[in-house]
Amino acid sequence: MVTASNMFAADNTAAARFHLLTLDPGHFHASLVQKFMYPDVDPVVHVYAPGGDDLQEHLKRIEGFNARSNEPTHWREEVYQGADYLSKMLADRAGNVVIIAGNNAQKTDYILRSVQAGFNVLADKPMIIKPGDLPKLEQAFAVAQSNHVLLYDIMTERFEITTILQRELSQRPELFGEMEKGAPDSPAITMESVHYFSKVVAGSPLKRPPWFFDVRQEGEGMADVGTHLVDLVQWEAYPEQALKPADAKVISARRWATPITREQFKRVTGADDFPDYLKGDVKDGVLQCYANGEFTYRLREVYAKVSASWNFETPSGGDTHHSIVRGTKADLIIKQGAEENFKPVLYIQQVGKHPSVEFDTAVKNAMLALQKKYPGVGCESSGAAWRVTVPEKYDVGHEAHFSQVTGNYLGYLRDGKLPAWEVPNMFTKYATIMKAYELSR
Repeated sequence: MVTASNMFAADNTAAARFHLLTLDPGHFHASLVQKFMYPDVDPVVHVYAPGGDDLQEHLKRIEGFNARSNEPTHWREEVYQGADYLSKMLADRAGNVVIIAGNNAQKTDYILRSVQAGFNVLADKPMIIKPGDLPKLEQAFAVAQSNHVLLYDIMTERFEITTILQRELSQRPELFGEMEKGAPDSPAITMESVHYFSKVVAGSPLKRPPWFFDVRQEGEGMADVGTHLVDLVQWEAYPEQALKPADAKVISARRWATPITREQFKRVTGADDFPDYLKGDVKDGVLQCYANGEFTYRLREVYAKVSASWNFETPSGGDTHHSIVRGTKADLIIKQGAEENFKPVLYIQQVGKHPSVEFDTAVKNAMLALQKKYPGVGCESSGAAWRVTVPEKYDVGHEAHFSQVTGNYLGYLRDGKLPAWEVPNMFTKYATIMKAYELSR
């Protein structure tokens, strides 16, 4: 695991092996890739974009990282602005790793054009937002393989320590038993994520581009945030096993809208009114943003339910994640509510009504085993369950997970390959989501 201590202390004293290119950065995730420095990555980053507010907001965030007092970065952004930004990037060949995080309407084209030109690509989720782009994504993976470059998406949730420990504990049969198979109305795995349009990022209120509220450009909830949830289901139910689209059968799916007033829209985007491309989504003066979705499906033998929803803002805390992985002996539950101070906490709950000494012993033995890999991890009694305690050094926060993912990806580039299961599982993930997208209609 790439941790805060071994990733964020990195500098660039080694000869630069990797040269980053940032393509049309419209989402703040593009800047979070650069929140810290990396060994053997050139501090000069070439940015190609059409210009406008998206680009300026991106550059301001990078400047903020460079100017901060604690662990300042020293990136130097070389910017090209123009309508021909994509062809210019492909022609200049000023780097070997393309970072793509922005308007998702063109993302699949960006990915395919980049790998066709022989660039490695680290893409923010989602790689696609509509079923018609699935063949293009399949082509991109095939082209990447033939051109010996690595195409990868940014799955930050795999680096959240409670999720890591949930997965680790599910692999201990003396504690967890076997994964339940579940049923459509009682899935073995449940993943729920609640996000907020108004939030603070890197210490400042986040300014979102107006197109973020257009699901034809950003993607609906199940195609956007849902990507993380489906990824975690695959990652936890069948760790390091290659899956294929036929392994997933979507049973039910639905979508619904979040109402956004003009005042709320202005507060987050700075725009006085809804742009023309959103006018068809405005009902009685309120934007109906179809950012929410959920679906139930069967992955091989295991039933799962994923739900991604967006509210405008939260009275306290931030984005939240809740998940349950059910075993024959124990349920592994992550909560992130007020009781947890809006930080994710993992609970271990025995299956059955009567707690047993044998189960308590299994919990303590599991903690002892985990401490060899994650020193300091422990547990404490919490009512009818055990609460897993995690040292602060592992709680690096969502923004830092982007650097962890990037550091992990750079390791794959040094090795010249991804784990064998990653590409088939990325494609299966998006194929599953597109099945749900179609069924939701």
